[in-house]
Amino acid sequence: MQFFLRKMGKIRIAIVSPSGAIDENYIDGAAARLSAWGFEVIVTPHARNKYGRFAGTPEERRADLQWAINQTDISAILCSRGGYGAVQIVDKIDFSPLKKHPKLLIGFSDICIFHSVLTNMKLPSIHGIMAKHLTELGENDLPVQMLRQMLAGKTPNYKIPPYPLNRNGATEGILTGGNLSVLYGLRGTKFDIKPRGKILFIEDLSEKPYHIDRMMHNLKLGGILEKLSGLIVGQFTEFEEDELMLKTVYEIIADSVANYDYPVCFNFPAGHVPYNLPLIFGKKYELNVSDNAELKSVR
Repeated sequence: MQFFLRKMGKIRIAIVSPSGAIDENYIDGAAARLSAWGFEVIVTPHARNKYGRFAGTPEERRADLQWAINQTDISAILCSRGGYGAVQIVDKIDFSPLKKHPKLLIGFSDICIFHSVLTNMKLPSIHGIMAKHLTELGENDLPVQMLRQMLAGKTPNYKIPPYPLNRNGATEGILTGGNLSVLYGLRGTKFDIKPRGKILFIEDLSEKPYHIDRMMHNLKLGGILEKLSGLIVGQFTEFEEDELMLKTVYEIIADSVANYDYPVCFNFPAGHVPYNLPLIFGKKYELNVSDNAELKSVR
């Protein structure tokens, strides 16, 4: 995070659209808010494009993201939205310039493909709100405030109310993860989760409970869950519980890690919801679950 603080002059942020097409009004709204915060905003050439459900052809999307990665005077890359499409270009991106000139990549949902790459490279990135919420949320809304703090080089801590399925305990680990379906799509690839020493965060949208069960069993059978240091379960939204599964979605997840002894925090306020608190992936945190759950940055 400290590379932000050593930049001279106005901090530059690029807006790219590496996945789904977006209403360009949201790009304008995000650019306006970031500019009001004092940042210089560059909207990449193809960020407003539409090519089917995508924000441009694979080559256009790849070119914009690669350009932003390559620039030495850009400090952050805001992905305009998720949707679908990052998997089409992730293996064609050269992320190595970020080792010399690091940048905070910001986004969630489909953007978690890139978060996985960066965490494996031991580089931080922000799982957080994108153009739509930057446009629609108020300045005093906590997801907006916290993202602004992160862009100023600050790392917030979190205190989460109790939840019946929580498992008490304390641990430290590198935070990683994101959208469960996206992570599931990376299983068996070179971008897969490296679980040892990691606190895994998961959330999802519009997935049937038996799909969630399938994905959690994949993580279990693949040896991912047993090697974790902790688990944080975010918001699972826009689905109906399935009484034939005999368990709720949260109970399915709890059962999948029942044989392990690390702390588990449920109902973390992040995911496909407006109240989507940003998290810094690739950074070490301390997770302490007791009466409340606390997630604190380890400096």
